[in-house]
Amino acid sequence: MEQRKFLGGSGEKLTVWLSAAASTVLIFYGYDQGVFGNVIIGKDFIDTMSHPGPPSSNILGTMTSVYNLGCFVGALSTIWTGDILGRPRQILLGSTIIALGAIIQAASYDVAQMMVGRIVAGLGTGMNTSTAGVWQSETSKMRSRGKLITIQMANCITGFVLSNFVTLGFSFAPGGVAWRFPLAFQIFFTAVIWCLCPFLPDSPRLLIRKGKHEEALYVLACLGGNGATSQSSSVKREFAVIKEVLDRESLNSYTWWQLISGRGPANVLRRMILGAWMQAMNQISGINITSYYMSYVFINALGLKDLTARGLAAAGSVDYLIFAFLGYFIIERYGRRKVMMSSALACSICWIVISIVLALSDQGKADSYKMGSVAVAFFFIFFASFGLGVLNVPWLYPTEINALEWRAKGSSLAMATNWIMNYMVVQVTPVGISDLGWKFWIIWAVICFSFIPITYLFYPETANRSLEDIDRFFQTGPGIFVFRNKLATQMTRPVEFEEMDNAIGHRTNSLAQDAYRLSDDEKHLAAGSDIEKSD
Repeated sequence: MEQRKFLGGSGEKLTVWLSAAASTVLIFYGYDQGVFGNVIIGKDFIDTMSHPGPPSSNILGTMTSVYNLGCFVGALSTIWTGDILGRPRQILLGSTIIALGAIIQAASYDVAQMMVGRIVAGLGTGMNTSTAGVWQSETSKMRSRGKLITIQMANCITGFVLSNFVTLGFSFAPGGVAWRFPLAFQIFFTAVIWCLCPFLPDSPRLLIRKGKHEEALYVLACLGGNGATSQSSSVKREFAVIKEVLDRESLNSYTWWQLISGRGPANVLRRMILGAWMQAMNQISGINITSYYMSYVFINALGLKDLTARGLAAAGSVDYLIFAFLGYFIIERYGRRKVMMSSALACSICWIVISIVLALSDQGKADSYKMGSVAVAFFFIFFASFGLGVLNVPWLYPTEINALEWRAKGSSLAMATNWIMNYMVVQVTPVGISDLGWKFWIIWAVICFSFIPITYLFYPETANRSLEDIDRFFQTGPGIFVFRNKLATQMTRPVEFEEMDNAIGHRTNSLAQDAYRLSDDEKHLAAGSDIEKSD
């Protein structure tokens, strides 16, 4: 096999380049999330889209949310294409499709054309977001996996911040450039991804599944660094552990119908549902009310001026970014369960306070300016609370919880769930704000609070475990409720799993020693035969 040279070479430098590529995908996604919500409040945009009449709140909601329908279809498509194309090529395809969607949007002169551009861009975004996390997870070491995915999500917020400042800056530009340039700027990210992905390795776990064992060994050696080669004992041991779990999962093949009807391998469907619902929780927390519509909310719910709303939206996105990066320091230390539950509680409290102050303002029981200021402050606190946990855990969890054989499919299903929930939230927000007023925010308070018992009762811990450990846990046949299962909830890596890895390592070493001794014996026999011939 011809050995390719990757960006960064090997070890930590290669990991940095892989993270850079995966993070660029998420910056791209974050930019897409934020840009359109700021575009739709621009005067030239509304004038351009006002044929035959000014767009209603329903039309604006639909124009924004059809993007998520495209994302939903794009995410589902990777169930079939993700493993065939491999992780880097799938991302290249998705990014190219987004660039095409960006061109259509930037050139739009009516609502129909804009919706087509939004759907096309959504198709590519769905493909990318279904793939980047899996690629990062499958090429990361056990104790850095959560931190690297957290960095990815913080970079998603970097894109969101960038979109707020780009649209704020271009809001002073004359005519259509105020909104056409921010939409066209998406093409820049496609160019960056094309400069990175062709020069990075595919997932070694996917390569093993495809039977490309030599290439998988080489990639594992490159990821390990420290001068490791395909013949190093540490590389062979890691290869053996992955292959043993995959071989056990691949003994039988199953159709989707067999999985849905419960006749597939133990817990595969359950694991897909856990990953999918974790992604659903990310979206129904209410975050995309603020991601897509922050300026719109500040103008229409709080009564702020256009420029003030844009400035506060930009400042809020910086607050969001800071706390998203701070999640790096807690995701592995406190684990997925505790971080998710604590973050959800804080988010629920924020929505409760926002509901109360807006109710007091609407009913004339308090000064509207002061209550609006308190509401803005708690929108900022919500960003901080969400960024520390409910942002990161749902994006990380599906890439960990799904079976090795079904990881790409499970992550695709999780992302499809994310996008259909996203569509629902984005679609109802303008109407909810106009029709329900302060009562609209109570809905999100209740939903966020419900995440606490759901996580506590049903979700096993995945921190400090290899991806193969999680497969082993589900092979024990755990009950649906995991809160009393020590193997499911302990923060340290279970001793049983370490012993299994050691046993595989010993077995691999013994086989290598036997092969070496056999080779020595063959050499001695050949030497003896040569002596007899010379005699």
